[in-house]
Amino acid sequence: MNANHSHANGGAGPTKTNKAVAEEKPPVIDAGLRSLDHYKRALPKWRYDLRQRALPLVRWETPYLAWMQAKLRSPALDSYFAITANLGTHTFFMIGLPIMFWCGNASFGKGIVHILATGVFFTGFVKDFFSLPRPLSPPLHRITMSGSAALEYGFPSTHSANAVSVAVYAILCLHDPSNPFQPSTRTALEALAYFYAISIVFGRLYCGMHGFVDVVIGSIMGAVLSLVEFYYGPALDAYLLANGWTSLCGMLLIIIILIRVHPEPADDCPCFDDSVAFAGVMMGLEIGTWRFARSAFADIPFDLAALGWPAVAARVLFGVLVIFAWREVAKPSLLKGLPHLFRLIEDHGLSLPRRFFMPASEYKNIPLRLRVDNVMPNVSDLPNLITAVRHPGRGRSVSVGPQSAADAYETLAYRERRRRESVSAGGGGNNAGNPGTGAGAGGLRNRGSVQDMRQPPQSSSNDNSINSNGNSDKNSDPARSSAVSGSRPSDFEKMMGEGTVVVSPPEDATGDEEPDVYIGQEDELGEHEVFSKLVKPRVRYDVEVVTKLVVYAGIGWLAVEIIPVLYEVIPGLGAGHLRVA
Repeated sequence: MNANHSHANGGAGPTKTNKAVAEEKPPVIDAGLRSLDHYKRALPKWRYDLRQRALPLVRWETPYLAWMQAKLRSPALDSYFAITANLGTHTFFMIGLPIMFWCGNASFGKGIVHILATGVFFTGFVKDFFSLPRPLSPPLHRITMSGSAALEYGFPSTHSANAVSVAVYAILCLHDPSNPFQPSTRTALEALAYFYAISIVFGRLYCGMHGFVDVVIGSIMGAVLSLVEFYYGPALDAYLLANGWTSLCGMLLIIIILIRVHPEPADDCPCFDDSVAFAGVMMGLEIGTWRFARSAFADIPFDLAALGWPAVAARVLFGVLVIFAWREVAKPSLLKGLPHLFRLIEDHGLSLPRRFFMPASEYKNIPLRLRVDNVMPNVSDLPNLITAVRHPGRGRSVSVGPQSAADAYETLAYRERRRRESVSAGGGGNNAGNPGTGAGAGGLRNRGSVQDMRQPPQSSSNDNSINSNGNSDKNSDPARSSAVSGSRPSDFEKMMGEGTVVVSPPEDATGDEEPDVYIGQEDELGEHEVFSKLVKPRVRYDVEVVTKLVVYAGIGWLAVEIIPVLYEVIPGLGAGHLRVA
């Protein structure tokens, strides 16, 4: 299924101009409640059954997350956790990791790349497999500096896997007998590793981006990957080095097979894009280290004192420029040339289409400035990154309401569940559509706790009172009033399935002032209105998969082999004179 029809399974997508195809595959999202069966239709039965078993956990933990967020939130913590979340992103590691190979820490850098690449790949694998939504908003407020993070599924947390894997691997290395650090330095670095992991993991809960199950499973995956890499990674590297190019080709083949069997998501989720990018990095890393270990440059040492800070800074700057230059040249070249090859492959019936990606036969050209991933920024994005660092308040956004197709489907599904519970509890009639009104509010299944069961039903006259401005009066709605004060988790459960507004700070905002948060007051907007509020995913082209694989494989190869060799060619950057005769 191509990207032009992604709205049929993903809730949003560009409009297909081909009338014949449009008539053949009409959009799924229309009137009625057909979207409630979206995942049943989009997933194989066995995957759908597993998803249905896991979904109640997401719904159960949401009120407790919202209660915790309401108790803890402050402008300072909002900024802190939004900013530090960047330390667990793919972009941070993709920019920082190559420096380790250029500054004498190639072994540690390779281990970190292994655990991060496998962590990103397999968390994305699990995300697309289960297709579970993030905890509902509202009642949660989502605080983030990334526009793409909310478009992904929630289970498990990739941020948590990244942070915990790096922290665990660093701690294992610090406790290794060959570690050269003094005990005091080792203790300080270990404490920093613990603080880093805890801050990132808890921040995902605080920011409303993940639930308890998401971060726990993500953390476990990260820790397991670090243990495997620390104890078995060196043996694997020695095996690849000793057995020639056949063992290397075998590993590359395994990576390609894993990409091919990556589960198809039910919605247009970018998890697969990140998995492909890091799979490419892993391939380039293995090729580069295998070749570099056999070269005449492998025994050149790195000595900061002998080279001096200016030379080291110049090495890093040169390496970063080479990587960005490769990306700026390779990406548009591949996007321009690959469609012709893909059309030829399609003509011979050899295409392997993936859902939500438009096949080459259905488009003519691809915009050359297309942003095909969120792993590494474009050169044009650098000024915005610098501004975000200098003025973090401008880059942070606070959102309330569904932001992705998964959010919207879960909002509608939970709303329908509340309707059915209201009807089954004796609250049929006109009030059944509102989960907080009518006789249904007095039913046992609508009560969030034992304490709620002891209270009489709320009067429906308070639930829909409108102030003079045309908005719901929060002071007249007991559920909203108590939820805002954060008195009990059960109060936040009454807000689940409501709201549709996504809010970010205005683009022309100046200074470091806090962004305003506007909560949608229309509890029961129809299905069309819910999906109209979503950020529409862009068209994705079939050639993007190979483009990412080649570009990021090239980045890995450049970082570990080509750039270190170029250092020895450029006067003033090499360290060959430090080699022991």
